[in-house]
Amino acid sequence: MKISVFPMVLTALCAAIIAVLAQVSIPLPLVPITGQTLAIGLVVTILGLKYGTYSVLLYIMLGAIGLPVFQGFSGGLSIIAGPTGGYIVGFIPCAFVIGYYLEKTRPIFTHAFAANLIGMIVTLFFGALWLKIVADLTWTGALVSGVTPFLVVGIIKAAIAAWAGVIIRNRLLQAKLLQPIT
Repeated sequence: MKISVFPMVLTALCAAIIAVLAQVSIPLPLVPITGQTLAIGLVVTILGLKYGTYSVLLYIMLGAIGLPVFQGFSGGLSIIAGPTGGYIVGFIPCAFVIGYYLEKTRPIFTHAFAANLIGMIVTLFFGALWLKIVADLTWTGALVSGVTPFLVVGIIKAAIAAWAGVIIRNRLLQAKLLQPIT
C-alpha cells in the first residue's frame, strides 16, 4: 500500500487555515460572526469531500483537546459544550455536504456556491438547535439570535469560498498537487 504524505500535509495546513480564520470575528451577544465558516467552505471546495472533511475533523479535535484554535484563541470541550458548540459540531456535516455535492456535480463556481449555501444552512441549523437547548431559548429566540444575523454574511462567505476555492483548486490541479474528483 502506497501512502502519500502530501495529502496529510495539505489536510493539516487547511486545518491551520481554519484556525487562523477563526480569529477573524465580529462580536455579537451570543455567537460572533467568524471566519471559520468561510474557511471551511474554502477548504472543502479546494480539497473535496474526503480531505476537506478530514481537515475540519482535525481542526475540531485540536480545539477539543484544548489547543486555542477556536474563535478568540479558545479551546477545550467547554467551548463545544457552550453556546457556539452547535456551530462547531455542525461544521462536520457542513463539510460533508459541501464535499458530497461537489463530488456529485462539478467543482465550478455555480455548484460550489450552491454547495456552500447548503453547507451554511446545515451549520446554522445545528447552531440554532444547540442554542435552543444550551441557552434555553425558544425556537424564535434561537432563530433570531442564531440564524438571522448570519444570513447575509453567510451568503457573502459562500460566494467568496466558492470563487476562491474553485480558482485555488484549479491551480492545484494544474500543478498536479491535487487529484481530480472522480
